[in-house]
Amino acid sequence: MKLEQGSKAPSFKGKDQNGNSISLSDFKGKKLVLYFYPKDDTPGCTKEACNLRDNYDLMLSKGYAVVGISSDDEKSHIKFINKYNLPFPLIADTDKTIHEQFGTWVEKSMYGRKYMGTARTTFIINEKGIIEEIIDAVKTDNHVAQILK
Repeated sequence: MKLEQGSKAPSFKGKDQNGNSISLSDFKGKKLVLYFYPKDDTPGCTKEACNLRDNYDLMLSKGYAVVGISSDDEKSHIKFINKYNLPFPLIADTDKTIHEQFGTWVEKSMYGRKYMGTARTTFIINEKGIIEEIIDAVKTDNHVAQILK
């Protein structure tokens, strides 16, 4: 199922880097930036996470919560968070359940080889759980500008 702007966000539930449960209902009454990224500590993903980190206070002042999701495990997330001092939680979606709910686990192609991976996508979900915007052409080095435009 392809999610669209204006549709209700899937009611996800996952574990963050510390094993704490995070679900959509935790953000009721807040705007949520839910961003899916391919891999911890890779160039593009690091740029994106650091751009969100560097503008985190601005995001909070505008009423946004930020949560990242990748298929990396909790241990990988802890290392990524500690290395770059990330102030927001990262969900370890190792079984790709949340990826499947949001349609971000897709077939990709590199050098003619096909494989499954994460489509770098950000969902902006409003206070009522409705998807306000889907950003699928993410500019990793200036993502916050795309979110706040």
